[in-house]
Amino acid sequence: MGKLLPVLVFGLAVLGFALTCSATTYTVGDTSGWDISTDLSTWSNDKKFNVGDILWFQYSSSNSVSQVSKKSFDSCNTTNVVKSYTGGNTTVTLTHPGDWYFVSGNKLYCLGGMKLQVEVENNQAYAPAGAPQAATGSGQGDHLPQPTSKSNIPTSSAFINCGPNVFLLAILGLIASMLYMDVKM
Repeated sequence: MGKLLPVLVFGLAVLGFALTCSATTYTVGDTSGWDISTDLSTWSNDKKFNVGDILWFQYSSSNSVSQVSKKSFDSCNTTNVVKSYTGGNTTVTLTHPGDWYFVSGNKLYCLGGMKLQVEVENNQAYAPAGAPQAATGSGQGDHLPQPTSKSNIPTSSAFINCGPNVFLLAILGLIASMLYMDVKM
């Protein structure tokens, strides 16, 4: 019994992190990327986006991505934007639940269907910590590798968004360790 308790505590901690501390990185458009030829209106249909997930936009340096309001999304208004991204590679961390809207910075491309609506669910209690920052401005994007051939990287896991269960398990592990130490002494 003496050696079982530390193993049990460690196992609970690892299980807690594995179950509640994950985020998914989605390559927008999969192998086609953020491009006028990509069917972005159906790309997100089979995906479930959660707070903490990351959208990775890959596009040519002559294009851009703009985060916009629903009104701007519906009308392809590319001048009234929440945030604009350039440089060919952009990551956007989904920090809150609700609908997120993205359009091409080129209004004609937007009118041609190069826009994306993502519904984000709130399955986590906290905003992500340590998530990569989005590259903005052409000056900052110069040091990023330019996408030459797009690879299909639809998802990956990362330990960046932890729910309240991890803290509960950590406290229970601490209490179990203290009890173990008291019994041993």
